[in-house]
Amino acid sequence: MTAQAQEKPIITPSEYLEFERNSEFKHEYFEGEIFAMVGASLRHNQISVNIVSELRRQLKQSPCGPFVNDLRVKVQEIEKYTYPDVVIACNNIELEKVNGMETLLNPIVIIEVISDSTEAYDRGVKFHHYQLIKSLQEYILVSQYSCFVEKFIRVNNDEWIYFSCNNINETISIESVNCKLMLSDIYYMVEW
Repeated sequence: MTAQAQEKPIITPSEYLEFERNSEFKHEYFEGEIFAMVGASLRHNQISVNIVSELRRQLKQSPCGPFVNDLRVKVQEIEKYTYPDVVIACNNIELEKVNGMETLLNPIVIIEVISDSTEAYDRGVKFHHYQLIKSLQEYILVSQYSCFVEKFIRVNNDEWIYFSCNNINETISIESVNCKLMLSDIYYMVEW
């Protein structure tokens, strides 16, 4: 007699949102499954705060604004919910509102601070999913282990061009919102 593997129950998006509303911790949702998000390191948090602070200063008089990782984003085409580290949205912010839960639908820029445990996912499957968001113009990956920032910018709707910087005195441009981030600002007070 062989034991049969129990199938995982499929969770609907509305069940996920209800679960998320009552949860102490954040979770991503994809293909009927809920995935717990682990806490971020001090370095990860310093980098995220540095980026948001600098973007907030530069976008103060703009119709765009930065948001931190508590703003959930939905990839509508595949019913995926996720929490990017930093998001920029502009003008007519589109939100999905379900039972008081708000989820951003039209980010312009997504920034992920990568770690050893998330790097392959952030570069691969997650980036592939983010590319399905029609409003997304730039995707930026920031290393928390060395001075290294990568940017993918959408051109001609389906093509992405790659840029990178690895010198603390370099600047990375976020063209879709007319901002520039110096790597020295991104990594301000970060110890290696």
